[in-house]
Amino acid sequence: MKIVILCGGLGSRLSEETKLKPKPMVKVGNMPILSHIIKIYEKFGYNEFYIALGYKGHVIKKYFSKLKTKSKFHLINTGAKTLTGGRLLRLKKYFKKDENFMLTYGDGLSGQNISKLVKFHLKNKKIATMTIVRPPVRFGEVKIHKNIIKRFKEKPQISSSWINGGFFVFNSKVFDLIKNDQTMLERKPLEKLSQKGQLCGFKHYGFWQCMDTLRDKKFLENIYKKSKKKSPWLI
Repeated sequence: MKIVILCGGLGSRLSEETKLKPKPMVKVGNMPILSHIIKIYEKFGYNEFYIALGYKGHVIKKYFSKLKTKSKFHLINTGAKTLTGGRLLRLKKYFKKDENFMLTYGDGLSGQNISKLVKFHLKNKKIATMTIVRPPVRFGEVKIHKNIIKRFKEKPQISSSWINGGFFVFNSKVFDLIKNDQTMLERKPLEKLSQKGQLCGFKHYGFWQCMDTLRDKKFLENIYKKSKKKSPWLI
């Protein structure tokens, strides 16, 4: 099964690192986060990648030109200002009718079992499957009634809500829901799939972390150093 990795965004919230390179090329330990993501899939035997390039895509192209690997990579320019759905739409020609494929973003790590995600998707026979996670909570939680705080809990370990974990399996029918370059995948396409009962949620309870800010990068760096390269996203 093919894997799409969206790598074209500006990464403006991580501007300390992304002035000279795209966010997927920001290092965690001794290699870019993009390489960590690729290794997650390779661990489960998936090795054909479609990298959707945008902002400073030439940096990613240069990196892959020197990379020694058995995996197969297709580096495709999808525009500097194209949104997530539009980037995927530009890859439509690489997929057959009714073909299933995986997709993720170039800035998140997860310790989930990719093979189980695929099996879950194939079993449910829906157009899309989204990994859902409960994110860590950074601030104290308060419940208030008539100006009186009824409950306070300092930094609960995880939120009680489920959010988009960024690891998907799609059927190529999803392309019918994407209008143009300015379509955000997370808006109308996923909303319509949800309304039609065509979006499944695969619950992941283990390690998950996106890299949106410098704080997130430092957090991942610290984990990587402490784990002595046995990263929780590769265990």
